[in-house]
Amino acid sequence: MSFWRALLRETGLTGATRTRSADSASAVPAREERSVTRPAETPVPSPAPVGGGGFETLSLAEERSESTPDGAPAPTSGMRAASLERALRSLVERLGTEHPDTITARNNLATKYAQMGRRQAAVQQFELALSEAVAVFGDEHPRTEIIRENLAWAYEDAGRPADASGQWELLLRERERQFGASDEDTVEARMRLAVCYRRSGRLDAAVAHYQQAIEDVASTERREELRLGLSAAHNMSGRYDEAINQLRMVLAARRRRLGKGHLDTLAVHHRLGRAYTQAGRTDEAVESLREAYRVALNSSGDPEVRRLTLRLRRDLAGAYNAAGRHREANALL
Repeated sequence: MSFWRALLRETGLTGATRTRSADSASAVPAREERSVTRPAETPVPSPAPVGGGGFETLSLAEERSESTPDGAPAPTSGMRAASLERALRSLVERLGTEHPDTITARNNLATKYAQMGRRQAAVQQFELALSEAVAVFGDEHPRTEIIRENLAWAYEDAGRPADASGQWELLLRERERQFGASDEDTVEARMRLAVCYRRSGRLDAAVAHYQQAIEDVASTERREELRLGLSAAHNMSGRYDEAINQLRMVLAARRRRLGKGHLDTLAVHHRLGRAYTQAGRTDEAVESLREAYRVALNSSGDPEVRRLTLRLRRDLAGAYNAAGRHREANALL
C-alpha cells in the first residue's frame, strides 16, 4: 500500500482501486461517494469525491431527514444532486466558501454532476473547489491534491486533455518529490499525463512518459497497458516499427499469462495485424491476422470473441487484397 492510500485510510477517505486499459477512449473512473479510487483506461467514467468528517455527518443527517417511506421509490440522481446543492448552499451561507466542510460539499456535488454526465457543471464545481482548497490548505495538502486529481479526471471526461495534462503535471511533480518515481500513485499520474499528451497531440512527450512509466511500474498487467499506450503514441507519430515491437511484447506476455484464445490476447493480436498493414508489411499482416482469425474461430463461444472474429475476417480480407491475393480475399468476403 502506498503512502497516499495509507493516509487516505487514516483520514477516512479510503476506496477500492480500479484498473483500466491505458489505451482506451476515455478516462474517468466511476467512484462512490466519500471514497477515492484510482484507475487505469475504459470508456466514460466519473471522478471521486473527497470525504470529510464534517460533511459526512451532514450528508448522513440529510439522508435521514429526506428518507422515503417503506416501498417508496429510491431517490433519483436528480433528487440526490438537488439535495447536495441545498447542502452546499446551506454551508456557504453558514460557514462561507472556504470552510473545509464547504469545500468537501462542493467536491461531492461536482462528483454527482460527473456521475450524471453533467460534465461542464462538474468541471466548474471542481475548479471552484480546487481554488478554495488551495487558499485554505495550500497546494501540497493531501485534500488539495485529491481535488486536483478529480479535476484532472473531469477535464478528461469533458474532452479537454490539454487542461487535464496541466493538472497531472502538478500531481506528478509533487508525488515524485514526496514518494519517488516508482510509487504506484506516481506511476499512475505519469501514465495519465502520457495519455493526455497523446490525446492532445504532444506525441514525443507522451512517448517519453510512457517509457519512463514502463521502467518504474511494478505490475505486469499495468506494464502491458503502458506498452499499448506507447504503441498507440508511436503509431500516431508514424513510427510503425516501434509500435509493432511494443505490440509483439504485449502479445507474447498475454499468451503466457492468459492463453492465446483469451479475448484480451486476441485483441492485441488483431491490433498487431493492423499495425503490420499500416506499416506496409503486407506478408506479416496476412500471417498475423490469419493466425489470430484461426484462433478466434476456435474460441468463439464468447460473444465478444465472435464479434472480434468478424472484424478479424474483414481485416484479413483487406490484408489479402493489399498483398495482391484477391482470390483469398474474395473467399472471405
